[in-house]
Amino acid sequence: MRRQWRQWPSLAAAAGILVLVLIAVLVFATRRPPEAVAGAYAEPASCGSCHADIAETYRLTGMARSFSKVRIAAGADTVARLYHAASDRHYTIAARGGALVQRRHQIGFGGGEANVAELTADYVIGSGNHARTYVHRAHDDRLLQLPISWYAEHGAQVGRGPQGALGALGALWAMSPGYDRRAQLDFRRVIDEGCMSCHNAYPRDRVQDDGTGPRFMGALPEGIDCQRCHGPGQRHLDAIAAGGVERARRAIVNPATLDRERQLEVCMQCHLEPTSSPLPFQVRRYGQPPFSYRPGQPLSSSVIYFDHAAATGQHGDKLEDKFEIAGGAYRLRKSACFQKSQMTCTTCHDPHDVPRGEKAVEHYVAACRRCHDAAHQRGVPRVAFEGPRATCLDCHMPKRRAEDAVHVVMTDHFIQRLRPARDLTAPLDEAGALADKPYRGEVVLYYPPALPPTPENELYLALAQVQQGSNLAAGIPRLQRALERAAPDRPEFYYELARAYAKASDHAAVIQWCETALRHDVNFAAALKELAAAATALGQWDRAAAALQRAIALHPTDSHALTDLGNVYVRQRRLDEAMHTLQRALALDPDLPRASNTMGLAWLARDDPDRAEPYFREAIRIQPDLAEAHHNLASLLARRNAYAEAAHHFEEAIRSDPHYADAYHGYGLVLALTHAYPKAIEALSAAVREAPRLARAHTDLADVLALTGQAGAAAREYERAIAANPQEYEAHAGLAELLARQRRTVEAIAHFQAAAQSLDPAIREAARARLAELR
Repeated sequence: MRRQWRQWPSLAAAAGILVLVLIAVLVFATRRPPEAVAGAYAEPASCGSCHADIAETYRLTGMARSFSKVRIAAGADTVARLYHAASDRHYTIAARGGALVQRRHQIGFGGGEANVAELTADYVIGSGNHARTYVHRAHDDRLLQLPISWYAEHGAQVGRGPQGALGALGALWAMSPGYDRRAQLDFRRVIDEGCMSCHNAYPRDRVQDDGTGPRFMGALPEGIDCQRCHGPGQRHLDAIAAGGVERARRAIVNPATLDRERQLEVCMQCHLEPTSSPLPFQVRRYGQPPFSYRPGQPLSSSVIYFDHAAATGQHGDKLEDKFEIAGGAYRLRKSACFQKSQMTCTTCHDPHDVPRGEKAVEHYVAACRRCHDAAHQRGVPRVAFEGPRATCLDCHMPKRRAEDAVHVVMTDHFIQRLRPARDLTAPLDEAGALADKPYRGEVVLYYPPALPPTPENELYLALAQVQQGSNLAAGIPRLQRALERAAPDRPEFYYELARAYAKASDHAAVIQWCETALRHDVNFAAALKELAAAATALGQWDRAAAALQRAIALHPTDSHALTDLGNVYVRQRRLDEAMHTLQRALALDPDLPRASNTMGLAWLARDDPDRAEPYFREAIRIQPDLAEAHHNLASLLARRNAYAEAAHHFEEAIRSDPHYADAYHGYGLVLALTHAYPKAIEALSAAVREAPRLARAHTDLADVLALTGQAGAAAREYERAIAANPQEYEAHAGLAELLARQRRTVEAIAHFQAAAQSLDPAIREAARARLAELR
């Protein structure tokens, strides 16, 4: 830190200042973590050699059991089955040969099993106090979250040791948080470094990311260890081994010696989440990746936290009273007890030894009584509580069901004077609980409460408005102004502005700001991929291909970039290159649904539907709600006159994407071909509603309306088709025929003349024949 020197004071004042300096040195020596901040991590088990008692009690805490390998007895048994109606998927959890397996299937066309997929559960996240979520380690060392979690819904808990991966009687198997909806990630959700940084200890080996998600190399630690709160421990151990006790003390962080804010931040690094819904709730400073925070440092030097603006309107109360699973510190900070005292998390919690059951109640009530010993002794009325007895916790910190993890009931850390009158543990539906989200409005600074007004800080405040699309209209110009003022060297800020413009569908601006980012770092692969996406949206295939080729040169194992490049090659009719590129993508990640779907399109472009079909089916097997793959397969089946199965896949495409105009169009044609005219009109009407400029859909709707005797409605649709595309010759022919039947000969001749310009010989010759008849 640069010192701000001032003129030395007079000799008379010097003695007093010297005393103050000496006091400050002594205090600072106990409050700062001087050498631990930059040290190396030690093996977690090494702490127990000197701190055996603490290590023994800590290993039973939830933090110590936060992440572990799945360990179950050998054998074969079905643990649980469930059907998830929202996504129409069946799941089976089974113990098989010493492994825990999660399997998914659907009932396909014809009534048999379809879209079968299964993965082993290699790790478990969560202690079992509230829940356990399972994790698969892929062949490339990415970690994939599994869709079914175990919940202690009815009070059952997993044993406090490392065993018990299958849960306990009276518990509940249900969808993992974020999965209880139609479109869910199933077996494809990649666990990122942000998740791992709070759910486990720091990885001892490398973490690599080529753009498809982090790969955690080598052995993974099991559970949060001492160094999360005390900082890296190797220098501490080395000093002990060398006999330097005082140096050893300086080389480790004792959170109890930190000031209040730094103490709280040790806990808040993982327990401060203002909301789990998109805002964003935090923005990580560039150059400070996950795992970089060290206890004793200001948390804001790594992460800045955000919240919604003060809530008003119809849903204001709900926003202000949100209760989410990782919001313990957020709720505590709302409390008068917290705001009017110097309490910290350790006022009530001993992180080394967490009591359970009745001992826990006694412990936490005693913590309340330390400040409120006289409560309820002066005739203050008590809030009614149904149950055998009421404690401080029951009335002032009641248990409540989390809105973002609806099978979890946990203590509300908002210490309230009056218990809310409603049933706080009443069942919640995840989709219903999140129905009013995502939030749209200003994203405001939450923690730290204020930041110095520097150009860099303004960049982060502006970035928060756009990063997850919460405040695009105001945020985009704000971020652009901040960039113009600060002119940062880092490319990430310019890239974030490009991403904001992508959310606003301004593809030209996306390209402009990606190019600006690339001028600051020519090898910034994320900007190359974003630029390629915008160029693709604009049909600038050469530009998109060039950007993706550069991105792949930087990261040859980026299967997503390879898939995007394969798609561009298909659009350019460079089919040999497309197939080679897509084969590379599938060799790296066989479970990438977009790669299979695009390979199917490549085979269709080669006029080989038989080779295309298995790729579409594989894409659907991997991702059953991939609307485009359903549409592509349905279109292929319709061309084979397999109308019943085609209709099934069109319906699946529409169920996955209710705004998919092409799927409605294809479905309407199949229904018309099978003489289901009322349903065909309904589907084709949906197609033109979703895409009013889709001229062919207007024409096909008009044809069906005319066929069913609705001439007036048919004429209007033919006119809309022609307005959308004056060269929609089939619409001219259809409208001309209707006009001729109404003896509006002059108008009919004009439209037959237009139809006679068609390149389709059938339409052209029919129009000429009708012209000869009318003249």
